[in-house]
Amino acid sequence: MNYRHAYHAGNFADVTKHALLVALIRALQRKEGGIAVLDTHAGCGVYALDAPEPSRTQEWRGGIGRLLDSDDAALADYLTLMRRLGAPGLYPGSPRIVAELLRPQDRLMACELHPEDASRLHRVFRVTPQAAIHRRDGYEAIRALLPPRPQTRGLVLLDPPFEQPDEFARLADAVAMARARFSTGIVAAWYPIKHRAPVRAFHDSLRDRGLRALLACELTLRPPLDPERLNGSGLLIANPPWPFAETASTLLTALLPLLAPGGEGAVSVDWIAEE
Repeated sequence: MNYRHAYHAGNFADVTKHALLVALIRALQRKEGGIAVLDTHAGCGVYALDAPEPSRTQEWRGGIGRLLDSDDAALADYLTLMRRLGAPGLYPGSPRIVAELLRPQDRLMACELHPEDASRLHRVFRVTPQAAIHRRDGYEAIRALLPPRPQTRGLVLLDPPFEQPDEFARLADAVAMARARFSTGIVAAWYPIKHRAPVRAFHDSLRDRGLRALLACELTLRPPLDPERLNGSGLLIANPPWPFAETASTLLTALLPLLAPGGEGAVSVDWIAEE
């Protein structure tokens, strides 16, 4: 897929993923105790949408660019946060979004292997004491950094670049390991939808491993029939908070007509395996 994220910042897949991410953090923060968030593939943290990479693709115009005038109450929390963090001039990546939501008792661990992106990530968080930046492989970080101490609740966000042909298999391994090492945490794994076969195999692999409480939240712009085209994206959530299926459905239903105005898109929020 060659998913160097600077080219795709603020696109429809970012919007769906980040709206759900904000809702997950808010759900975790209903309780007073601190949470820990591990972002395994953190990227640069912040993206200028007039930089060469996003300017070349202009994908943000079909994503955050379509949302900023919306007054839909379901999107208000996410869009207020995006405006506060600089949209439409800037688009925040997942670690910047999480950092903005941290309470004093919460913390963030953000991992990025690419040297240039890791350096930029360090600069973004140089005055954020609750954020620890690691230049390391995100999959390896699951074994090294989980379970978090002293927090017993939190979130693992897996957002790999899908540059390798076996990325779905590696992602399934990572979800299983994260659940095993952090049984009280939530695991959220982003994946592209080009056509259905790889997604079905990914879901089946997780179910066959005996994982339970797996919720797949998907938004497609068009029927996923062309394997050469990004037709949609999904967020697989293991151990979601109650009642997150309803929350996700409300969010994605509000996003659909804005991101897929042609009427070919669809929303799916389904239990792959119930608890």
